[in-house]
Parts: sequence; C-alpha cells; structure tokens
Amino acid sequence: MPASTATQLPLSSSSQAGVTAQQASQPTGASSVNVITPSLQIQAPYSGSVRDSTAADEIRLSLPEAVRRGLQFNLGEVNASFAVRQARAQRGSALSELLPHVSTSVSETDAKQDLQTEGLGASAFGNLGAFIPVTVGPYHYYSLQGNLSASVMDLTSLYNYRSASMNANASALTARDARELVIFAVAGSYLQILRAQAQVLAQTDQVQYAQALYDQARAQAEAGTKAEIDALRILVQLQTEQQRLRSEESDQKKQIFAFARLLGVPVNARITFTSTLNEDAASPLGVEQAIQQALVQRQDLRAQEARVRAAEATVKAAHAEHMPTASIQGNYSLQGINPEQGRGVFSTTAKISVPVFEGGRIRADVEQAKAALDQRRAELDNLRGAVELQVRSACDDLDVATTQVQVAKSNRELALKILKQSQDRFTSGATNSVEVIQSQQTLGAALDDYVSALYAANLARISLARAIGDAEQQIPALLKDK
Repeated sequence: MPASTATQLPLSSSSQAGVTAQQASQPTGASSVNVITPSLQIQAPYSGSVRDSTAADEIRLSLPEAVRRGLQFNLGEVNASFAVRQARAQRGSALSELLPHVSTSVSETDAKQDLQTEGLGASAFGNLGAFIPVTVGPYHYYSLQGNLSASVMDLTSLYNYRSASMNANASALTARDARELVIFAVAGSYLQILRAQAQVLAQTDQVQYAQALYDQARAQAEAGTKAEIDALRILVQLQTEQQRLRSEESDQKKQIFAFARLLGVPVNARITFTSTLNEDAASPLGVEQAIQQALVQRQDLRAQEARVRAAEATVKAAHAEHMPTASIQGNYSLQGINPEQGRGVFSTTAKISVPVFEGGRIRADVEQAKAALDQRRAELDNLRGAVELQVRSACDDLDVATTQVQVAKSNRELALKILKQSQDRFTSGATNSVEVIQSQQTLGAALDDYVSALYAANLARISLARAIGDAEQQIPALLKDK
C-alpha cells in the first residue's frame, strides 16, 4: 500500500467555506485499496441549498442537469449573489456622496411666542415698555421650500467611490468563482455516487460468487466428497460479503441524501443517475500551459487583484483628507400667510473647508489604509503561488490516476482468471476452500481498485478543470450518459 498523499483544491480567497479534495490510501470494502483513492469534503454553505418547490419525487439526473440545478439552488451560489447585491449597494452609497442632494419640504406653522423668554420684556425698553406686548401671536404662515447641496471638490469621496467600485467588481468575480466551486462540488459528489454504485454492483457479484461456492461446498459436504470445514469457511466468507454489501448500500443511500441537499431536491426523492464514469479522463493541456491558463482565468485571482486596486484607492482617499473640500448649499422657498400671497425667498452658501489640525486622525487613517494594502498585496502574491501549486498537483494526480486505471483494469481481468481456475481446482478436488476464498478476496480487492482508480481519474480531471478556472466549460461535458 503506497504512502498517503493529500492535496487541497483551490478555494476562493474570500470564501468562508468551500470544497476540499483529499487523496489518500484508505482501506475500503473487502480489503485494502492498492491505489491512491480520493475523498471529497464539502463545507457549508456549499453543502446546503434552497429548496426547489417544483422538484418531482422521481428525477433523472445527468451531470449537466445536476450542475444546472446546483447553480440555481445551491446555497453557495445564492449567498454569492447576495454578496454582489450588497457590494453594489455600497458602491451606490459611495457614489451618492459625489452627487447633488436635492430635497423639498412643505410646512405650515401656527405659533404664539412669549417675548420675555426671548429677552424682550417691558423692562428692556424703558418708558416704552408699557407699549410692548408680553406675547406675540398667534400668527400663521406656510413655506414651500426646495433645498440643494452639492460637493464641488472632495477627493476623499471620489477615491472612496473608486474603492467601492473595485470592491463591487471583486464581489462579482468572487461570485463567478463561487459558480466554479458549486460546479466542482456537484460534479465531485456525482462521481462519489457513481463510485458507490459501482462498488455496490461489484460487492453484489462477490456475494453471488460466495453464494454459488457455498452451495457447491454444502452439496459436496453432504455427499461426503468434501470436509465440513470447507463449507463452514465459505459460509463465513459469504456472510462477511453480505454484511459488506449492506454497509455499502447504506453508504450509497447517505451519499444520495447529501447530494439531494446540494441541489435543493427533497432528500427522499428517487434519483436516477444517467451519466457514467469516464475511462479516458486525460487532459489535453501540458503543465506549463495549464498554469498560464489558470493565471488568466482564475476568477478568485482576478477578484484579489481587484481588491488590491480597491485598497490602493483607499490609500489615496486617506491621503486626500489633507486636501481642501468645497461645497455649495442653497434653498429657494415660497413663504406667506396663505398660498395666494406667497413670496419667493432664497439663500445660497459656498463653503471651502481646509483641514489644519486633526489630532493625528488623518495620519492614522493613512497608516491603516497602507497596512490593508500591504495585506492585500501579500494575499495576492500568495494566491498566485497557490494557483501554480494547485495546477501542478492536479496534473500530477491526473497522470498517476490515469496509470492506475490501466493497471487496475489489467489486475481485474487477471483476478477473474485466478478465481475461475481456483473454482475449477476446488471442484476437481485439487485444492481446498482456503485457496478459493483467497482468490475471491483478490478479485474483490481488484474490483475495488478498479472502481477507485476510475473515480480517482475522473476526480483528478475535474480538479484540474477547477484549478485552471475552466470548470463551467469542461466539467459538465466530462461524463457520458448511459
């Protein structure tokens, strides 16, 4: 059994959860698997979905149809679309700081005032105080007013808008990357179920082989031509194979339940999978060509580049706080005691504000923005290296898996021949049940190896498509329908 290896598939740098593939040698079924077999882990929110209320109880799913449903109902894609809406709203809010603000108001006032509270009592006017009323009113007037305020020069708001625009662009690119993750999650889960189905079929054959051999041994023992212990050994093997079959059938059901959750389908829906594993999963791209393609196509990489540009704009916005700002304000209104006697009044104000001393606030804002920019640049550099690593690892996994398929296919055919010869030798009395049981176990391991190798090759192929950022184009066409 080879040493374990593990690789992680690419995730969006901004994703809180995603899809991870780990490849390791693991024991499965009747015996230890002799190939590097992969497993797929899907974290929230990609493991959940919004419910499809129109889904039928019986569904036929090809891989392209499963991908379509995933893109429509998977929670990872739904959340990504919400994030895009939020980022666009923030961009709109930043833009509003640059645009004029216009408002209107209508008011009607009835008032009576005490002049003494305003410092206008009788004592304030000397001899004339006797003629000064204590109160004024009641009086009535109305006002219909329009207000305008606009920023004439505000570089901080301008750069903040540019930063928000870059962040909105990054969010849109991250949503595209989320589509890739959803497609990979759906396709990987689809492959897992096809593998589970193949293992159930192979284990069913193992049970049938063991049952036929036990019936033969039991008949020979009753006829006295074979020892009772041979029949007992084969009975133990038969019951072991039956137990493994029940375990694999249960595992298959659980995988289908989880797959239904990915697509928003009712968990108890009866799903028929119409696509099959592909024996020819080789990639037409060389390693270096795949790396160059990934650096251009990976949406999470482009999103991180947009975040760097957003951070650069934020630094400029912080520096611009040192600059003067200019604004204008004005209003025009109709005022009078009734609408027929209203008169137009207005006021305008032009304002220039020059920061002189802010107590170190601007310097702190600049330093904070620079630190965020350095962090985004470091993340971008790290992501570029991670993309190259992921592509190289995926290419290597695909090369190994393709070789494993050929070897496992040959071993499966040889194991069938060995079992046939052992059964013939047992029938003729040339050997006992130990050799037949060992041959059956060898066949079981070979069948499991073949299924695992086929699954590993297909998963490596979709992993490479995800690594180069071309999952949406390549993965739906990877498998063939029955």
